[in-house]
Amino acid sequence: MLVTIVLVVIAVLLLVGLIGASASVRILREYERGVVFRLGRLVDQRGPGVTFLIPFVDRIVRVSLRTVTQQIPPQEVITRDNVPARVTAVTYFHVVDANRSVVEIQDVLLATSQIAQTTLRSVLGKAELDTLLAERERLNEDLQQIIDDQTEPWGIKVTAVEIKDVEIPDDMRHAIARQAEAERERRAKIINAEGEFQAAAKLGEAADVISRNPVTIQLRYLQTLLEIGSEQNSTIVFPLPIDLVGPLMHAFDGREARQSAVTPTGQDSRPQP
Repeated sequence: MLVTIVLVVIAVLLLVGLIGASASVRILREYERGVVFRLGRLVDQRGPGVTFLIPFVDRIVRVSLRTVTQQIPPQEVITRDNVPARVTAVTYFHVVDANRSVVEIQDVLLATSQIAQTTLRSVLGKAELDTLLAERERLNEDLQQIIDDQTEPWGIKVTAVEIKDVEIPDDMRHAIARQAEAERERRAKIINAEGEFQAAAKLGEAADVISRNPVTIQLRYLQTLLEIGSEQNSTIVFPLPIDLVGPLMHAFDGREARQSAVTPTGQDSRPQP
C-alpha cells in the first residue's frame, strides 16, 4: 500500500514537473515578440527564439511584427461640393513597439480600423469630387500621415493608405462624361485656333518677304501653274497681271488710232500744214 502511494506521488510530481516545464518554455518565431507579465506587472520583451518563464508566475503575450493589410469597410462620404460617394480603402501597418501595443490599447487591430474609418470620412469630406478623383496620391499621403500620428502612441506604424474605389451616383457619372466631352471639344477648338494663328503669322511673314522682292510672287505664280498642269483633264485659266497687260493695251490702242487716220486710198487725210 505504501509503495502504491509513493508511486502515485512520484507520478503526480512528474506530471506537475512536465506541466511546469511546458509552461516555462516558449518558442517565438522570427516575426514574433513576447510581452512578459510577472504577477501582472510588465517585465520585458522577449524573442525571437526560446524563452524561459517562471511557471504560474509569468504570463506571455505574443505579438506579430509582420505588416497587416486591413481593408477599410465602404464609407458613405459627402464631398465638399455636396456629392455623395462610397469610398473603399486599405491600410498597411505593423507593430514597432510590442510593449505599447499590448499595454496602451486593448485591441490594436480594431482600434486601427476604427481610426482609419473616421479619418477617411473626415479627410474626404473636406475634398471636392474632382480632387477625390484626380488627386488620390495626395489624399493617400494625408490619410497615412493623420492615421500614423494617431496610432503612434500605441506602437503602430502606418506605412501606407490606399483609396481603392470611389463610387458615385449614375447621374453624376453622366454629368462627368458630358463635362469631359465638352473639355475635349474646348481643347480641340483651342488647338485649331492656335494653328490658324500660327498659319496667319507665317503668311504675314511671307507677305513681308514678297513685298520686299516682287519677283517672288511671279515665281510662286509659275510654281502654282506647274502644280495645276501636272494633273490630268484640268483646264487652266491663265490670268495676266495688269501691270504686264497695261502697256500692251496702250500700244494696241495707239496703233488703231494711226490706222483710222489713213484714207481708203492709202493717203493720209489729215490736213496738211
